[in-house]
Amino acid sequence: MAAAYRVDARRWSELFETLMDTIETRFVRPEPRRRVRDFVAGLLAPLPVKNCWTIAEHAGDAGPGGMQDLIGRASWDDALVRADVRDFVAARLGHPDGILVIDETGDLKKGTHTVGVQRQYSGTAGKIENCQLAVHLSYASPFGHTLVDVALYLPRSWTEDPARRLEAGVPDTVGFATKPQLARRLVASAVAGGLPCRWVAGDEAYGSDPNLATALRGLRIGYVLAVACSHRVPTGLGTYRTDQIATGLPRHAWQRISGGSGAKGQRYYDWAFITLPLAADQHAGHHWLLIRRNRTTGELAFYRCWSPERVALRQLVTVAGRRWSIEESFQATKTGLGLDQHQHRRWKAWHRWTTLVIAAHAFLAAAAAVSTASPDGLIDITVNELRRLFHALILDPARRNTDVIAWSIFRRRHQDSAKISHYARQALTEP
Repeated sequence: MAAAYRVDARRWSELFETLMDTIETRFVRPEPRRRVRDFVAGLLAPLPVKNCWTIAEHAGDAGPGGMQDLIGRASWDDALVRADVRDFVAARLGHPDGILVIDETGDLKKGTHTVGVQRQYSGTAGKIENCQLAVHLSYASPFGHTLVDVALYLPRSWTEDPARRLEAGVPDTVGFATKPQLARRLVASAVAGGLPCRWVAGDEAYGSDPNLATALRGLRIGYVLAVACSHRVPTGLGTYRTDQIATGLPRHAWQRISGGSGAKGQRYYDWAFITLPLAADQHAGHHWLLIRRNRTTGELAFYRCWSPERVALRQLVTVAGRRWSIEESFQATKTGLGLDQHQHRRWKAWHRWTTLVIAAHAFLAAAAAVSTASPDGLIDITVNELRRLFHALILDPARRNTDVIAWSIFRRRHQDSAKISHYARQALTEP
């Protein structure tokens, strides 16, 4: 078993070097070119908190300035790095039946100065909170799944406030865009970049936008997009709410099909689908309403579906089930890679941090895909387990006691300077 891990570790190392060699070409100067490799290695490390300080200490730097410069001031284009990551994913996880999954995630924040923050609904918190929201694009195939692209949602309270835009470094070319509009741009960029895909999946926030569905049909990409129970669809007998259609379905219309494998077994639901011939438009193709029923609670979920060619119910169910892969990616990147631990307020720094987290996650997904089959009694290696092994076997630096002591001195000196400043400020106003 250990021998198999050693063989895989060499393959993991080769993949890591391949990805980093590609990304490094986006940097002109040697300092950021070296640091980006150390930065991604720090994201992969089991640090209790991920920020420029802890990552710099892990890399053996004398202080955090170099990592802060990489994220905030160095000259490099995060969009080009994400394009490199997309090409890396296409080469290692690409499949003609690939699925693009769109969803947003929120990062809770205090204060009002972090770019994009305002009180808004966060699915992460399940309520209205002070937070940032970002739309992510994930790629799922039979080989694995990973995040590949991102767009920060900028509310009107930001786009229409020149002072806030200037303070956060928001480019003049960035205007207000809804989350479905951001999703359209991400999908179009992935398709133009050659990422092999046949389907798009998303929740109600995206299924409720008819312009997104129209754009996907124009790209000839099938979709399975969740819609609300109040969504109205045209049938041969008229236009009805989706919940009304579900109520009138006969018993034989339902089929029990697994929406995918889970940690505790297959995720079986009852499914039904109805052809919607009156929904046809200039893009031709085939429209369906897909309905999912929970076997225990009877709770219903609804999806608008389209494909350039006819497909079986099982195919639509597979796409609907793969939408949850992006939730797994969010969990992996937040708990293991520090996606939501950034301490940056400005537009450029936020995108750079997020881009390097996406690169780290794509590497883990690709490395998991090339791992040898596990022997009986072991599940196949997961992204989270691979991250632990990769750090222990490949990345863990030979730490010197002098490095540990030097960083202790650096932190205490910084804290002393801060303490002096606080006391001096207080002395100006207090007796």
